[in-house]
Parts: sequence; structure tokens; C-alpha cells
Amino acid sequence: MLRCVVQEHPNIWDEILGQAEFAYNSMTNRSTGRSPFSIVYMKQPNHTVDSAVLPKCSSQRATDFVEQFSTKLQEVRQQLTKSNAKYKESVDRHRKERKFNPGDLVMVHLRRERFPQGAYSKLSQRKVGPFTVLKQINPNAYIMDLPSHYNTSTTFNIGDLIAYHPPDAAPTNLFSSESDSSVGGGE
Repeated sequence: MLRCVVQEHPNIWDEILGQAEFAYNSMTNRSTGRSPFSIVYMKQPNHTVDSAVLPKCSSQRATDFVEQFSTKLQEVRQQLTKSNAKYKESVDRHRKERKFNPGDLVMVHLRRERFPQGAYSKLSQRKVGPFTVLKQINPNAYIMDLPSHYNTSTTFNIGDLIAYHPPDAAPTNLFSSESDSSVGGGE
């Protein structure tokens, strides 16, 4: 968010930080359905448009302008609500509902952020496991039974968990013991 606000002037990020913080704290959070301001202070702070005191005037043009402006703001709010609902519907259409129960075996996708600096290798395994699900914290987070040598948090987002399907009981050796001697060229 800060990168978007500073745009071509990254050296002034500290001057713009207050604006970015105010914008972030004024936005409705997807999880809570409320803004951080309304949670902490029990109300939304006044924005520039809200705090602008319009003087009482007898000009019909000014009164009409105020009404048009208020109507436009209401239309924009309604359009944003509709747009957000459409976006949610579109995203939910492609979302797969996944749920794991305690005791289930899952593969874990280890992301780069989970490792100390310098300990991550691009060539290391991405998916490790299987590991046992110990507990579901919420619909998106699970606690896993990880060995201590992984040195990372045992809490994982559901996006990093893949259901484990054990390999088939079929033999992995394609050649029987009788044909081994003929394939290898004899003794």
C-alpha cells in the first residue's frame, strides 16, 4: 500500500506514512467487517468531506450542488458495495472448500519466508511430509505436528496444506527378481 502512495518518490515514504496509516485504518477489514478505527474508537473518524461544514446559504445553485454531490457520494458507495459483492461471488465460485480434521495426514508447502535468512535453498523440497494435523485454529489455520529440526512455526495457512494420499501398494520395482539377471547382462 505504501508503495502505491509514494509512487515515483520512494524517498518521502516517511512523510506519507501518516496518510497511508489513516487510509489503512479507515478501510473495512474483510475478516471483521469493520475498520480498525471503528473497532478501537467505536466510531469512524471524520474524513475531509464529512468534516466540511457547508455554510447555510440562500443560493439555489449551491443547494442543488450540495444535493447532487451527496447523491453522487451515495451512488458511489452503493456501486462499490455492488462491485465488492460481484467480486466476492466471482472469487467464491473458483474457491475449493478444504477442511482437515485432527489426525489427518497432509503435505506442507514450505515457503521461503519460513526459513531464517540464508537457510533457504531454491533446490530444496517445496512439499514435505506427511505430517499430522493437531488442531484447527480457525477455518484457515491449522497446527501441525512438525519435527523440531524444521525450526519454523507449526501453524500453517490452509493454502500451504495439501491432502496426503499414500502411494499405491503396487511394487515400485518394474522388474521381477527373475528378470534382473537377464536385464543386467547376466552374472
